[in-house]
Amino acid sequence: MVDEWRLRADGPADEDADTLILPVRTADGAPALLKIGSPASADEHLVLRRWAGDGAVRLLRADPHRHAVLTERAGPTTLETLDDTGACEVVAGLYARLHVPAMPQLASAADTLRGWLDDAGHAGTAVPRRLVDQARSLARDLLADGDATEVVLHGNLHFTSVRAADRAPWLAMDPRPVNGDRNDDVAAMLTHRWDRVAGRVRDGLRQRFWTLVDAGGLDEDRARAWVIVRMVLSAMAAQRSDEVTRYLSVAKAVQD
Repeated sequence: MVDEWRLRADGPADEDADTLILPVRTADGAPALLKIGSPASADEHLVLRRWAGDGAVRLLRADPHRHAVLTERAGPTTLETLDDTGACEVVAGLYARLHVPAMPQLASAADTLRGWLDDAGHAGTAVPRRLVDQARSLARDLLADGDATEVVLHGNLHFTSVRAADRAPWLAMDPRPVNGDRNDDVAAMLTHRWDRVAGRVRDGLRQRFWTLVDAGGLDEDRARAWVIVRMVLSAMAAQRSDEVTRYLSVAKAVQD
């Protein structure tokens, strides 16, 4: 891929379970980032092309069959350098730019919810039945609202997926895009950087939530409902007990 696209390595590769990320230089010497991922990231090139660099890194080239994307390289500075309020304000400011009209190529979050509601499977003992029942009720209410217009959701906006850049103060990267309710892009900012809310989980998470809602012009009730539904779904799918605890703590924290 490096030779084929006339790239040269410009730093060590970063590899996790399913993705290889390599800083490179293009043929004209511009810094870029080559990412070869799993089928789970197959839609990344679609939204990066749609955003065209507005609020997100620019797409330079893509090979969907090999799940490869080449993007401009943002700087190393992430939202980890900001306090919680400042970081949430930055993310909230990106909503209006990234939440473009829904794309027919993307999956719908609403369809995922419908599939869950149609599934009679039991949550098991890790997730309290009352929370599962509450999440199902909220999901039905969310789906029943015919006035909710779907937009493109980044799906992965958190402290390290937003980076500083020369051409813009902050740019989003690493999307996991779906079509959905604009109020449903909040949860990732509540589950990351957990160490910062140690000892004050409820107050710390509520402050993040309110900042995202207020600065992003979101509907508080719908945003809360989506967070609860997302966290219950995540807890039901989690493999480790600490993950279950984290997701359920978020679901409880955003409730009055």
